[in-house]
Amino acid sequence: MISAFNNAQKQLSEVIPFLEKEYSDKKRFIKAVSLLKKPQRLLSKKISIKLDNGKTKTFKAIRSQFNNARGPFKGGIRYHPNVTEDEVKALSFWMAVKCAVVGIPYGGAKGGIVVDPSKLSQNELKKLTYAYSEFITPFIGPWIDVPAPDVNTDGQIMAWLLEAYEKKVKHQSPATFTGKPIELGGSQGRTEATGFGGVIVLKEYLKKKGINIKKTTVAIQGMGNVGFWFAKIAKDEGFKIVAVSDSKGGIYNPKGLDVDNVLREKEKSGRIKSNITNEELLTLPVDILVPAALENAITEKNANKVKAKVVFEMANGPTTPEADEILESRKIDVVPDVLTNAGGVMVSYFEWAQNLNGYYWEKDEVLNKEKKIMIKAFNDIYDEVKKRKVTYRKAAFNLAIKRIIDAMMLRGWV
Repeated sequence: MISAFNNAQKQLSEVIPFLEKEYSDKKRFIKAVSLLKKPQRLLSKKISIKLDNGKTKTFKAIRSQFNNARGPFKGGIRYHPNVTEDEVKALSFWMAVKCAVVGIPYGGAKGGIVVDPSKLSQNELKKLTYAYSEFITPFIGPWIDVPAPDVNTDGQIMAWLLEAYEKKVKHQSPATFTGKPIELGGSQGRTEATGFGGVIVLKEYLKKKGINIKKTTVAIQGMGNVGFWFAKIAKDEGFKIVAVSDSKGGIYNPKGLDVDNVLREKEKSGRIKSNITNEELLTLPVDILVPAALENAITEKNANKVKAKVVFEMANGPTTPEADEILESRKIDVVPDVLTNAGGVMVSYFEWAQNLNGYYWEKDEVLNKEKKIMIKAFNDIYDEVKKRKVTYRKAAFNLAIKRIIDAMMLRGWV
């Protein structure tokens, strides 16, 4: 089984030789790097709830708080049967990197419950969410750790988490969670933020390469919130989307899909009419391949079959380090997740700032702020790619890890 955390640590180790040259005090640098090899705190507990049938069921709950040198821990909570400590640690590391890449003042965290939420009633889901909130309450807060939605969680889950948290601390604290419903202090633009930010970065990338959007074919694996909005916005911007998929399979038309129709069908029936598998989608002859589902989609087993000119990551950790090497040797650019899908955490940051100030922005203002930061972050990375002659991932990690290490050194941690 592929270890997501080992992959994350390999990504870290690959940029150490570049960064070490920039620090005169090698001992301090090595100590700082060692602190980035494990979370600052890993919380794990069995939580139990009474089911509707009167029986008690126990679930494993986890929260990894990776590094808070640059600001409060930040990261989502996922409800999924395959949640593991290994995965959560990796995702919390990537979140620390992601926040540093786009320059927002957060560290990294991630949490989850080992559960299939589709097998619980609404009442049971609420009880489980309350129990999880009670478990993490002593370790979170607007200046400590700010959770958000992730796989299989949404605004309703955040509302329940907030209510349970506020009952414990006995005061209102909307800035403790982001991704909340608008009625409870959520931000305009949060729903489409990740997909929107990804399309902004893709447009900047193509602009640098001198490639015409309207002639660019795109295949998107994954139709959750991220894939859905990426597809919708990319289509509106003029991209030719030829394939999309969900967990059950995908649809491919080399002449281009009627994306609105496919998305309507997905919303109505809950699935996409399939004529290809997810594995086949990854090997289509397209300009841009967008893995937007779960991690480890592209591995050493299928990287040689990828026919796209660019892999544009919208999921977290969809390409393994071994696959990265293969793609690099084949001159296929990989534009990394720590940049491309940072729009979600960025608008979470805006939501947090709005909650702390009790002042709210219109949607256009939110998306314009996001656009500005995403363009700057891409250009910083592009300059690093050109300067060091490295991949986009190494460039992003160079910038981010240096920012985190500098913060640790300024604080006197090492």
